[in-house]
Amino acid sequence: MKKIIVSLFALFFAVIMLYSAYRLWEIYSVYRDEARLHGQVMEYKPQPAEEEEIINQSVIDLQGKYPDIMGWLTIKNTDVDYPFVWYKDNDFYLRRDLDGKHAMAGTIFMDFRCEKDFTSQNTIIYGHNMRNGSMFGTLNRFNDQTFFDENRRGMIFLPYENIQLEFFAFVVVNPTTEREIYNIALSEGYWDYVKQKARYFRDIEFTDGDRLVTLSTCSYEFNNARMVLVGKVI
Repeated sequence: MKKIIVSLFALFFAVIMLYSAYRLWEIYSVYRDEARLHGQVMEYKPQPAEEEEIINQSVIDLQGKYPDIMGWLTIKNTDVDYPFVWYKDNDFYLRRDLDGKHAMAGTIFMDFRCEKDFTSQNTIIYGHNMRNGSMFGTLNRFNDQTFFDENRRGMIFLPYENIQLEFFAFVVVNPTTEREIYNIALSEGYWDYVKQKARYFRDIEFTDGDRLVTLSTCSYEFNNARMVLVGKVI
């Protein structure tokens, strides 16, 4: 009986070790596959154009390969440097790569309610918070007053337009109970709401016609938390 018990314990620990090894391999595979595809699309990274007529040929070429791509988002001093897509729902690219294949890292995507040309009052872009810093994994750098103060700008490259962003708020919210920040049309009390909820906020000039871009990713601070970085189109 003692030998049987020892054998069962040995078998149990062997199963645990095998499962742990499998999980490590699975996590490594997620990061490897995301890095491989990201490396491929980085060949198409657009560069700021100084010409009066803007043509981002690299984005146009990417759209020829991946029709759902709308543009490219880059934020200085972070690893956010990716193309993003638009699709008819917010579920398809949550766990799929640009090829449409299952991928835990997913793809950075626009909220389907938003206009593809960024004419919505508030355009929302989602990405996973990957623990290795890929996708939106380095947005948490804005959860630091010094970094927030020193890094104000981001850039979106569309096929025929460059959109510069000025970030003014970093917020951590529960999207189930605090959905105001995810509204496509801005409510009358939006500014006061964001200023009140923001962990970091800077006062910048706003007018009624201003457009916003809201970047959202998961946070591990509490259950169902989201980190949100809000910028004004300038």
